[in-house]
Amino acid sequence: MIYIDDRINELDIASALEKVSQQRREQALRFKHEQGKRTCLSAYLLLKRGLLEEYGIKENPVFGYGEHGKPFLKDYPDIHFNFSHCSCAVACILSNRPVGIDVECVRTVSESVMRYAMNEEELASIRQSENPMLQFARLWTKKEAAVKLIGTGITDNLKTVLQTPGLVFETVECSERGYLYTVCRYQ
Repeated sequence: MIYIDDRINELDIASALEKVSQQRREQALRFKHEQGKRTCLSAYLLLKRGLLEEYGIKENPVFGYGEHGKPFLKDYPDIHFNFSHCSCAVACILSNRPVGIDVECVRTVSESVMRYAMNEEELASIRQSENPMLQFARLWTKKEAAVKLIGTGITDNLKTVLQTPGLVFETVECSERGYLYTVCRYQ
């Protein structure tokens, strides 16, 4: 199930800090800016909501971390989840199988970022699109969701990651709110 919070600026930080684990509280408080605190707390609260609704789990989840920093639930290793956030929204997905999600605001990006992340075919599809920044966001969220599913994070394989066999993508555009998200799973 996918959980989205696109009203993160309304989150009361003090109240949210009381509802999260000590581990997450410490992580949120390391952020210098309120936006970072809000997205950190919102993602955790979405996870808590999903764990309660889908699995009846009431206690605060505690994370372990994989080799490349991908979090997992220490007490529930068979429940898979993933977070993403941008300035427009926070997303959390839960599943009984490995999963990745990425949410992004549709915005202008530099040519150097496009060249870093996209192969020639993808660059051509962006340039030929009626809405190049939307097309970039579609491709970028696919790539981010894929590397989050795989668990490697952003590495030097961004130009080829969409060619990884067995990946399935679902992209949802929330154009009225200015963002989109993509979920990636194995077939």
